[in-house]
Amino acid sequence: MINNMSQTITPSQNKNSLAPSVISDIQPEGNWLSEFSQETLAMTKRLFIQLQRRPSTLIAGIIQPFMWLILFGALFYNAPQGLFGEDLNYAKFLSPGIIVFTAFSGALNAGLPVMFDREFGFLNRLLVAPLASRYSIVAASTLYIITLSIIQTAVIVGASAMLGAGLPNLAGLGAIALIVFLIVAGVTGLSLGLAFALPGHIELIAVIFVTNLPLLFASTALAPLSFMAGWLQVVASLNPLTYAIEPIRYIYLNGEWSLGSVVIQTPWLDINFLGVLLLLVGFDALILLTIQPLLRRRFA
Repeated sequence: MINNMSQTITPSQNKNSLAPSVISDIQPEGNWLSEFSQETLAMTKRLFIQLQRRPSTLIAGIIQPFMWLILFGALFYNAPQGLFGEDLNYAKFLSPGIIVFTAFSGALNAGLPVMFDREFGFLNRLLVAPLASRYSIVAASTLYIITLSIIQTAVIVGASAMLGAGLPNLAGLGAIALIVFLIVAGVTGLSLGLAFALPGHIELIAVIFVTNLPLLFASTALAPLSFMAGWLQVVASLNPLTYAIEPIRYIYLNGEWSLGSVVIQTPWLDINFLGVLLLLVGFDALILLTIQPLLRRRFA
């Protein structure tokens, strides 16, 4: 009876029972993109959770440009009609500058969360984690800042409309969103590169303070090129903010516009809408190529 209940295990059966499952060892092809997207969304969600716990950053980012609109609009309220070109009030002239400068300021601060993660040790945990790509850290910060910039832009556009600047049509609003995206993407990349290159947050904050206002005043945010000294006109014509401000200002001032419309007259040539967009894309590409070796070295 014992012999009938016993079973004989052959070597081939033993080998098959101990062998790992072939199906479980095969990794699905094309899974890298989904893992990268999942990592990016998870880290972006973490940044929004931090914002939800400390909403003062978003609130200040909305209140500050609103105050700029009110104060500067009141400062030049009695300016002679047509002083800034054509028949327009200063609120309509100022709104594009405030939109771009707000987005620029937020993007310039993009490196601070990464810098604090570096100092608190959380970034090291991410770097040793089995991520599909460590560039998801950069992608998450970029996506977070771009989302905040679009929210702030929508608030400023609405506030400007209430202050008499008017509201562009749907195509104009889409063009404004595209321009804001391009300038924010480049400046965010620059800020993230500084976050990995500088030794600490004190140095990064110092760079932000030193860079912020000079770039504002050396652009056409507050005054047209014709109001500036010759040397400042050259500097403003080399400032990326000018190439984001002027097409938005053209949209505000002209209901009919196209990619061939001349939006800025620099000391050396006139540039149309398409040319400005290509320059902003080139600016983003230059920043990406500049920070690429640094990120590759940090993520190695």
